[in-house]
Amino acid sequence: MKEKVMIVTGLLLGAVCANAQEFRIEPVSDSLSYVVLSTDSTEDRWQLPYPVYQFQTGDVDGNGSTDCMVGVIKSTRYYSTPARRLFIFKNFRGHVRPLWMGSKLGGILEDFRFIPDAEGGVIRAVESTTDGLFVVSEYRWQGFGMGFDRFLAVKVSEEEAYREFKEN
Repeated sequence: MKEKVMIVTGLLLGAVCANAQEFRIEPVSDSLSYVVLSTDSTEDRWQLPYPVYQFQTGDVDGNGSTDCMVGVIKSTRYYSTPARRLFIFKNFRGHVRPLWMGSKLGGILEDFRFIPDAEGGVIRAVESTTDGLFVVSEYRWQGFGMGFDRFLAVKVSEEEAYREFKEN
């Protein structure tokens, strides 16, 4: 008998949307998970045939609806080595749909988290550099995809980067 592990987060009620919605990740194996969107009347699933290392929810694009951010490990057409990537999904009429499936933010993505603000929010990322140092960057939705907003730390140790990453 297989157990299903569910991470539940991202409940949005009332003010902007008429229906409640909830995104969650449903792992099946080390390299297969589903993004699940439940609303008052529907449930939809999106298959992710990659290892998942991170899951967050928040209003990435500032439209008043909760989106979900999933960190996956995969290669891409232009980057053949498997690495950490960021996928963002939205609720489109009760269905899970990609909002952005990024192959790269800026540097070599190590981790990310969503920080809400008045404009929706930013994605804060720890990124390593080719010289073995780290940067902490923030990215904001810019119409189609994530655009660089600012650096919080540049050319710092891993320990310093994660300290800055976790602040705020």
